[in-house]
Amino acid sequence: MSTSSLNVLQNSANREELLQKAKEVGELAEKHALQADNDARLPDEVAEKIKEAGFHKLHRPKAYGGVDLDFYTFGDIIRTVANYSVPAAWITYFSIIHETWPAFLPKEGRDALYNSNALMADVFAPVGKVTDDPDGEGYRVSGQWNFCSGVFWCDWIALGAIHKMRDGSEPELSLFIVHKKDVEIVENWDSIGLRGTGSNGVKLDDVYVPPHYVFPLSRVVKGATAPDGNYEEDYQLFNVPYIAYFLSGFSQIALGGLERLVSDFEKKTKGRVRIYNNNSSEKDAGSAQRTLGELKTQLTTLKAVANQYMDKLTYYQENGIRVLEEEEREQLFAMRGHVAKTSAELGTRIIITLGGNSLYRDQHTERFVRDLIAVAAHPTHLYEDAMVGYGKAILGFDGHPMW
Repeated sequence: MSTSSLNVLQNSANREELLQKAKEVGELAEKHALQADNDARLPDEVAEKIKEAGFHKLHRPKAYGGVDLDFYTFGDIIRTVANYSVPAAWITYFSIIHETWPAFLPKEGRDALYNSNALMADVFAPVGKVTDDPDGEGYRVSGQWNFCSGVFWCDWIALGAIHKMRDGSEPELSLFIVHKKDVEIVENWDSIGLRGTGSNGVKLDDVYVPPHYVFPLSRVVKGATAPDGNYEEDYQLFNVPYIAYFLSGFSQIALGGLERLVSDFEKKTKGRVRIYNNNSSEKDAGSAQRTLGELKTQLTTLKAVANQYMDKLTYYQENGIRVLEEEEREQLFAMRGHVAKTSAELGTRIIITLGGNSLYRDQHTERFVRDLIAVAAHPTHLYEDAMVGYGKAILGFDGHPMW
């Protein structure tokens, strides 16, 4: 980590207090881990603990209670929660980043959403159908979106659709923001991992969305800020590539879960007796020693990649860079893909090496492995897409069209 990065950490507001709150959220979620896995949702008290910690406000504009939190502490909060519960880290991460897109709305919209002090959810997938409302201003939105993480605990939901906006010249991806009272929750979340996130579907039927509740994602990707003027010039998210920031926490989630698995592997190896191998002590076995050394080294390497990602975000912020060259954009995609895929593979190696006693759900290992597999399946860091996109960009072609 550079001297500049260390200075950022030293100056970060309430870093130790925030990490302590993250630990408390994680510990509470772990206490209910089995029940959350069975219910396919965290208990409400965990979501309330996240909100009570104030995490959702951290990356808001300062005018709305934000604290200009550095990206390193942001990542450490997510990773700390993930040491105890990957689903709780997922919801913690989303509670922070979902409070950034209101900053890009007209003042009427951002005031309403921020002043509601409610948690928010979104689904970027552009599967909605949109028509212009006869009032000449708003839009009418219909469709069903799956994977709406945290929908049980939010009030506002932003949903993706491609539509030619009234002030636009061609169809573009935007997020249309609706209140939960106007949606039907489709309880279809029955997944291999991340079960506690409660990532169910939502369904709309011809719901009206006023223009000040439309997040112009395509325009923001191209460098747009608030449509009615840059009311806070030094706001973090007006000075970095938005998608690169928005996706930065997935690597931290994967690393937090992997850290826990490696730690558990070390503890279990120290106390493991191989009854089918002459009751030998596993810690005396060269294969176990080598595996532990490899796991620790690979974890350190992945953490370095994730930290470099935060270095880049910090550099963008310090230099006001909102749009990246194609190769750099795709390099970030590749970094996310590498961390996610390798974390899942290492988790699988751990459970296979530890053997049958690690298959019991009350010992957490199998759940953490399932969660890491589910994390790696997210489209924003799918390994194959990421590496193809990066390779294409290196060779001078356009990379992935979205990530």
